[in-house]
Amino acid sequence: MAAVDWFGTAEVAAPPAARPRRGPRPAPAAAPRRRARSGRRIGGGIVWISVFAVLLAGVVALNVAVLRANIGVNKLNQKTTQLQEQNAALASQVSAAAASLRIEAAARKLGLVPALSTDTSYVNLGAAR
Repeated sequence: MAAVDWFGTAEVAAPPAARPRRGPRPAPAAAPRRRARSGRRIGGGIVWISVFAVLLAGVVALNVAVLRANIGVNKLNQKTTQLQEQNAALASQVSAAAASLRIEAAARKLGLVPALSTDTSYVNLGAAR
């Protein structure tokens, strides 16, 4: 235990001295087994690295395929929007061309006038048989 003085500083006790070694360690008898295991471990590591590399390449290829599909979908959406705008413009032109007031005005320009109801006559198609 360390003693504390009156001024608040603590004395630190020195760690116990390390024991000196008596001699060199003898070589373990299982050293060849460790080398064989490390060879299997290195081979296994190469296999796992190869597996992960193939999986990573597959993920990258999948992402590229999805990106290409999204680009194609985006182009189709733009073309659909463009065609819908063209259809709306053409429908507007058709409705303007089919308006009865416009047809009547065009007929008057050509010199045509509406027929009077007193000048109307009917043809009997039943007697022609």
